[in-house]
Amino acid sequence: MTLSRRILLAYALPALPLAALYFPTYVYVAPFYAGERGVALAALGALFIGVRLLDAVTDPLMGWISDRTPARFGRRKLWLAVSAPLVGLSTWMLLVPPEDAGFGHAAVWLSALTLSWTVALTPYYAWGAEIDAGYSARARVAAWREAMTLLGTVVAVVLYNTADGAASGLRAVALLVAFGAPVCALAALVGAPEPQDFSRARLSLREAAAALRGNRPFRRLIAAYVVNGAANALPAGLFLFFIEDYLQAPDAGWLLLIYFLCAIAAIPVWTWLAKRLSKHRAWGIAMLYACAVFAFVPLLGPGDVVAFTVICVLTGFALSADLALPTAIQADVVDVDTAATGEQRTGLFFALWSVATKAALAVAGGAALIVLDVVGFRPGEANDPAALRALALLYAAAPVALKIVAVAMMWRFPLDRRAHDALRARIEASADRAAA
Repeated sequence: MTLSRRILLAYALPALPLAALYFPTYVYVAPFYAGERGVALAALGALFIGVRLLDAVTDPLMGWISDRTPARFGRRKLWLAVSAPLVGLSTWMLLVPPEDAGFGHAAVWLSALTLSWTVALTPYYAWGAEIDAGYSARARVAAWREAMTLLGTVVAVVLYNTADGAASGLRAVALLVAFGAPVCALAALVGAPEPQDFSRARLSLREAAAALRGNRPFRRLIAAYVVNGAANALPAGLFLFFIEDYLQAPDAGWLLLIYFLCAIAAIPVWTWLAKRLSKHRAWGIAMLYACAVFAFVPLLGPGDVVAFTVICVLTGFALSADLALPTAIQADVVDVDTAATGEQRTGLFFALWSVATKAALAVAGGAALIVLDVVGFRPGEANDPAALRALALLYAAAPVALKIVAVAMMWRFPLDRRAHDALRARIEASADRAAA
């Protein structure tokens, strides 16, 4: 089945408000609560790690529930409808806190937001993996979704940086998400089809765990993604600190806009390369390219905004590959499990994927905040050279090293187009026999 652009757009739309929320949470919230509400960086770092520990329980549970939801209710659509108002409420409370809000307020509403994200994103990504099962088609579905992800991020960056101060910027983003999440969810529910369930069996908990352990492509992919996710989390979480305290360019928030616009522009290139070569090789090339460019960042000094702008443009081209290609590969890895077990557990697999994504973001970002606090880095204040050097190394050198490790893990990934086509043939033949 070839999906029309109308269906692809309808499916992709919810990614816009969810991304408009996701990026500010990891880039703007920590500096806001530290600078405007006086919460210690170490406390915020511990909080971000703590909510990821919560995800380790709730995400797999949500994936299992979504997989077992009766088809007549919509295995994936139901949960997107339920989550939209929860996302709106928790977003508003976290991003528009009262004047006396401190660590407790941040902890409660970041936890609530994390739970609502779980209810939304786990079934949503599983839906995208199932809506079209072709090897190249999955890259196309992921490309549309991640284009909306990047567009939502761009809108959030524009709203934040054109507002009168951090509080006004976060309020503008909160308004976008509170109204946009229900509207875009409705568009997807009406305009995109519920995918076919190819399950022909139900596994016990022990059987399910054994199948996961035996899925070597999944283990390899998720390990590489955790490493690469940590590499991406460090510069994302430290971006504002690097710009304002290291480059000493407090008005350079527009660099994020350039970065994400370049990522949007490069989506067709990576989709074409994935079709031409393979998804895992295209992803590896993108990571190596990003490393080659980002390796120059530690050489920068105060005022080197023009050079950093060039780096943002060049690395932006690699971002869209990091977003779209791994999730498309993950969808193929689910087929390994479906062919082996007879149960289509896309929700569970993407829940584990979500845990890995969030854990990489929070643990790497949270650990970086703790390290900066230990070495004496203070946002917005005069810092000694050792603290600034630690900031530069965490921001740029560590991500390059991590990405090289991820490339080594993925370069000889065994699941290419030919292997995947054979898997799909087995799955569809089994489903036909079960139906007969």
